[in-house]
Amino acid sequence: MITPSSGAALAQLQQQLRPFVARRVAPQDVDDVLQDMTLRVQRGLGSLRNPERFGSWAHQLARNAIADHHRGKARHPVSPEIPAEADAPQTDTAPDGEVERALASYVAGFVATLESPYREALTLTELQGLTHAQAATMTGVSLTAMKSRVARGRVQLRRLLEECCEIDLDVRGQVVEFTPKPAAPKDCC
Repeated sequence: MITPSSGAALAQLQQQLRPFVARRVAPQDVDDVLQDMTLRVQRGLGSLRNPERFGSWAHQLARNAIADHHRGKARHPVSPEIPAEADAPQTDTAPDGEVERALASYVAGFVATLESPYREALTLTELQGLTHAQAATMTGVSLTAMKSRVARGRVQLRRLLEECCEIDLDVRGQVVEFTPKPAAPKDCC
């Protein structure tokens, strides 16, 4: 158990949390996330009410640092000049996202087969990248209605994809492989 009063607690904490962080971020980002987590520990140590909960508190700070790191990556995607392979963790099965890109190429066709309100909602939010609020304003419906249409459209889209293809996901929910089902129409996948 790490106590906040020990002199080498932060170094020991970093060593204990390194594998935890390394499983969740790209190898080149591990030190950055650990440094951010250490800074959060140092800043928040005065607000720790129960020193016996230091370990679980530090793990929560690490989870928050990881989530903030991923949010930052999503807000600032890699520019086209820099190869995406440098940022993405490597998988054993296919080159970075190749399977997902192949499956995504069929999504627009499936979206086109949905009923009008769901097709419109998914086209605006998922394919064109508008926020739910922007899409709601554009179509003249309430934000709640747009969120409902997107959610229902996603359910219908998933059902269509699952009827057509056998989709294998890894533990993180990433598409690893997909194959057309034997009874699926030829233009399916």
